Amino acid sequence: MRRRIALACVGVALVVVGLTVARGMDGAVAAFVGDALYGALIVVVIAVLAPRASAVAVAVAAFAVCAAVELFQLTGVPAALADTVPAVALVLGTTFQWTDLVAYAIGAMLAGAVDAVSRRAAGSSRGGPTTPSAGARPTHPPAGTPSR
Repeated sequence: MRRRIALACVGVALVVVGLTVARGMDGAVAAFVGDALYGALIVVVIAVLAPRASAVAVAVAAFAVCAAVELFQLTGVPAALADTVPAVALVLGTTFQWTDLVAYAIGAMLAGAVDAVSRRAAGSSRGGPTTPSAGARPTHPPAGTPSR
């Protein structure tokens, strides 16, 4: 539960930073940074939904979602939806650009790496024990067990 709360806080921070970039910066660099932040946000969302999945699996799944959204833009449907509901453009975008795929890959990879490092620092790569003595037999019998 603590991990999900932390991920939710990171997700909110990514949205705030992403909106700040979208509103405060112009040009190709701002678009690239925004797309990388979008990829990182999708990593966070998937990590919340699948907390036991490995960091690598989460990052790969996040990139796959981002790539699917980007390819969906080739249909013109996101652009038509954005004409009706402008906020849709923040989620689905409007026009396909191959450089967006590069930004998503970078954002997902970096977020996945941060997730992996934070899991190791917390003592778990997938929710299981990671110390050398994890799973080892105790050297002393549990309390109440007669010794031999």
